[in-house]
Amino acid sequence: MHSDFLDAYERHWEDAEHLFKANRWANADHLYGIAAECGLKRLMLAFGMRYDESHGLPHDKADRVHADGVWKRFESYRCGHHQGAGYALPTSNPFGDWSVSQRYAHRSNFDQARAQAHQSGADTVRKLIEKAQKDGLV
Repeated sequence: MHSDFLDAYERHWEDAEHLFKANRWANADHLYGIAAECGLKRLMLAFGMRYDESHGLPHDKADRVHADGVWKRFESYRCGHHQGAGYALPTSNPFGDWSVSQRYAHRSNFDQARAQAHQSGADTVRKLIEKAQKDGLV
């Protein structure tokens, strides 16, 4: 399948919001991380990240990260691009305590506060995507 990071970002964000409103903290939390990852990878493509469609992976192994690692990788692309100045992220990664493997964790490990922190991080990415759409970058 062809990768579409923008669509993946949008659907994961929308589903996370629905689950958050239904107090489904574990899955909302997980999808906020996936949404942030997809949104930042879409922006990384715009800033020059090479992507191997035939294998469905970023060309550089260092870019094959999830929400907990993509924050730092995004900065490396943003800083090297002439339009990147307007797309800075906060230096503190809100997904530093998030892991894709948490999808296997019991739901009792998640609460509203944890999900809200990741919702806030994903919302930061949402605002960058909106700016990039207005700017014609994506």
